Amino acid sequence: MSKNKSLSHDELLHAYRLMYTSRLLDEKMLILLRQGKSYFHIGAAGHEAAQIGAGLALSPGKDWAFPYYRDLAFMLTWGSSIDEILLNFLARKDDPSSAGRQMPQHYGNKKLNIISQSSPTGTQYLQAVGVAMANKRMENQEVVYVSSGEGATSQGDFYEAINWATRDKLPVLFFIQDNNYAISVPSSQQTAGTSVYEMVMGYKSLHRHAVNGLDLLETWQTVKHCAQLARNGEGPSLIVARTVRLLSHSSSDDQRKYRSAGDLEEELKVDPLADLRQVIQQKGIISADDLVLLEGQIRSAIDQAAVAAEAAPSADPDTVKQNLFSAEYIIDRETPAPPQQGPRIVMVDALNHALAEELARNDKMMIYGQDVADDKGGVFTVTKGLSTRFGSERVFNSPLAESSIVGTAIGLALRGYKPVVEIQFGDYIWTAMMQIRNEVATMRWRSAGDFAAALVIRVPVGGYIHGGLCHSQNIEAFFAHIPGLYICYPSTAADAKGLLKEAINLHDPVLFLEHKGLYRQSSAMSPEPGPDYRLPFGLAAVRRPGVDITIVTYGLLVHKALQAASELAKQGIDVEIIDLRTIYPLDKQTIYTSLSKTGRLLILHEDTLTAGFGAEIAALVSQEAFTALDAPVKRLAALDTPIPYNWDLEAVVLPQNEMIVTAVKELLAF
Repeated sequence: MSKNKSLSHDELLHAYRLMYTSRLLDEKMLILLRQGKSYFHIGAAGHEAAQIGAGLALSPGKDWAFPYYRDLAFMLTWGSSIDEILLNFLARKDDPSSAGRQMPQHYGNKKLNIISQSSPTGTQYLQAVGVAMANKRMENQEVVYVSSGEGATSQGDFYEAINWATRDKLPVLFFIQDNNYAISVPSSQQTAGTSVYEMVMGYKSLHRHAVNGLDLLETWQTVKHCAQLARNGEGPSLIVARTVRLLSHSSSDDQRKYRSAGDLEEELKVDPLADLRQVIQQKGIISADDLVLLEGQIRSAIDQAAVAAEAAPSADPDTVKQNLFSAEYIIDRETPAPPQQGPRIVMVDALNHALAEELARNDKMMIYGQDVADDKGGVFTVTKGLSTRFGSERVFNSPLAESSIVGTAIGLALRGYKPVVEIQFGDYIWTAMMQIRNEVATMRWRSAGDFAAALVIRVPVGGYIHGGLCHSQNIEAFFAHIPGLYICYPSTAADAKGLLKEAINLHDPVLFLEHKGLYRQSSAMSPEPGPDYRLPFGLAAVRRPGVDITIVTYGLLVHKALQAASELAKQGIDVEIIDLRTIYPLDKQTIYTSLSKTGRLLILHEDTLTAGFGAEIAALVSQEAFTALDAPVKRLAALDTPIPYNWDLEAVVLPQNEMIVTAVKELLAF
């Protein structure tokens, strides 16, 4: 790295303005907090030289940034104004980060390419890798900055991100601000080595640098060098900047409880603000009198901005539901669906054809996950032939890491791509739960509509395949509890194709559940719809009309319910069967209309009974359609146990045809 690059006098003075502004903003926000005008603060004091050095070395508005909650000085360097910082701190309507929806210091700014950040430590790394994947594909030489403290590098997502970034030589800079404390836990208790710098030495394509983060010039030189490497296609860099934390971790913390007075005094002696003040005075960049004048002007500007921010309108309570999705989903119940005139196909082929048609239609669509490329084509062959036909740049294998799959897909979606990713089994989605719950589902809402993670997550689920407790799980009830996520669960080949094509064309995230037991089941076969067929969400299907009792179900149990209904018809019992097709949005209208006719409801699902999605349906019916009932709502579901491998045991745990017949008779006898 060349050492002859330096900052000009004007740049050094600009850096001082930024650093002093950051320090005074910390002071002002703590005053406002003590006055009860806000409720949380995380300070940048001690980190400013590292953050400003990094910010000055990059190109705001061209490059992309994933700053963490301590990055106040970086935000100022990148172009955020004093007014915007204080609007964020006071949770005002015009806060450009979240319109008051998130805690202070959870930064975002669309016009500056600063992606909305949330509270979990470490989730941002994989999203940054996803944006870098997009930038590399676009060949635009844009670099991605992602930062954190050293404590967050204990998260598995950090190592997953480093692995993917180095594997593909992506243009991303991992900027770690090491102040030696993750809240109260020192680095010696966080890592097996003395620094994360040592922990990642095995990644061959990773450029590593340890810098003095108290030295503005050294940090600037290093980040500028690494950014150029990234622009040249030479891969990612890890920069560990050693800093000091001059304030407690946050306003909810008191570092005097776990740090000695002597330790705190020693860190004050290396305050980067005092050091930079001395530099600009020694170089004759500004006189003592002019420096006093400059600092007074900054203080006055912050005081005025604080007054204006306090007077600014608060977030409007009437808007709290806005931006949960791109728009309210309006279900068209009048226009008939186009006829399904093609040859009968199985569900796995219908899904494959849907993916192929949409890949051909949208060159921004990508498919990836574990084993999805040819010759394997997925463990269930849903993606067979697609990488051969569309190329390995658009259909490819990912590392075996579910959080990586979803996290990078967020970044790609943020840059306008349409990732359709596969989690190989629903049983293993849980390592991606943080990315799905706290990132995918909240991105649009928490950024007040500025950003969105419009991706599709395909997941094989369900039992009846002798898969045991870790290849038979049903997950819909867990995810139905998450606002901001659509959930599909088709039971036929035609529905699978239509719903998947609808999911791919939406501007919102979709969890697409595919029952493994239906992939090749003859009862799920349908005539194949044409390439333009899309099935709207929230429109249940009446699979069998009846007048005596309503069964509401979805997935494989639709077919078991139909078989049971045929048996019951021989006994003079006429069962109506409703196939939900989507868990969210839920078609309540079709359920209530059926109940007004039958008066009795059996809810059938193969997830465990306790807190299964049937409980939500039962509660809604009790609240909104109680007068239509002639008997209590009844649920039939799996036992509250894991699903066993032994087929005789599995048959006891999961609902069977004879159980449905018995449940219907019991309900009719009430």
